[in-house]
Amino acid sequence: MSLAPAETEVTIRPLAAADVDAVVTIDAAAEGHTRRDYIECRLAAARREPDLHAQFAADDGRGLAGFILARVLVGEFGLSQPALRLELVGVRADRRSAGVGQRLFDALESWARRHGMVETRTAASWRNTAMLSWFDALGFELAPEQIVEGAVDGGAERVEPAEEGADTASALADAPHEINYGRLDPNDHERLARDRADVRSMTPDDLDAIARIDRGITGRQRHDYIAARLAEALADGGVRVSLTARCDDTIVGYLMARADLGDFGRTEPVAVIDTLGVDPDYAHRGIGRALLSQLFANLGALRVERVETIVPQRDLGLLGFLYAAGFAPSQRLPFVHRLRSPS
Repeated sequence: MSLAPAETEVTIRPLAAADVDAVVTIDAAAEGHTRRDYIECRLAAARREPDLHAQFAADDGRGLAGFILARVLVGEFGLSQPALRLELVGVRADRRSAGVGQRLFDALESWARRHGMVETRTAASWRNTAMLSWFDALGFELAPEQIVEGAVDGGAERVEPAEEGADTASALADAPHEINYGRLDPNDHERLARDRADVRSMTPDDLDAIARIDRGITGRQRHDYIAARLAEALADGGVRVSLTARCDDTIVGYLMARADLGDFGRTEPVAVIDTLGVDPDYAHRGIGRALLSQLFANLGALRVERVETIVPQRDLGLLGFLYAAGFAPSQRLPFVHRLRSPS
């Protein structure tokens, strides 16, 4: 007598390149459309940088029953401790509500503990009730950050000084120098922001200068993180969109972003800004806006229509800067799961 699908044993193992077709099939059945390019990209990234990705598969007697994909965060969004970002999870229709997702997440959490992670982060639309319910069952909580997003429609090329009230100006004055928080000179909004600096795509030669600026802003040595993100930008230029800004023939600012199609229900590419920094000696010169402006121009050429990032709720300066550049609160919510200690 054969066991019903829900009763067959499930084996958890690392996800392999040969699983891509099965992963695409499961994902397409759940989403209603195929995301092969995105999934192939995530599996390829894991092969290039295995230490920065955790990807597991669940097998049963019928083949792939489910999968889970996550990547290591080692500095994105200002994080000071390594964490995981849960990117994608899927379970075959006949194995849903059978604990496969829980088994996959347990394997992910075990991997995270072994590799020194302190938490798992993710995000989803507040309308995705099934995913929110699963996050709740796993013990996720709302994160103390806010996701903001903007349309790639030229909004970063202008700012209205009249919109910067006294409260905003006061908040900006106390903010860290990761971006330009200064007011614009009269009529300055009539010029393209990116004309204020020589903005270019990142190259391998930029690494030391970027690490120097980052150390001056954060007070931490993150050379390895910067190197990893730069390597990813060069290995897959169609996925990452990373820039540097030069003044006086010196790199004075940088922006690291990636174009992403995935993450629980996305149907169109979205660019995610991971890191934005400006040399404190060049603050209040429009460097941050120049970087944003060029990013928007590049994304428009790639037909990416929206850009988002995650900002701590208390960082009123950064929020004010992004709102002035056309960003607004997203319909997506950030979640965090503190890793349990092994029992």
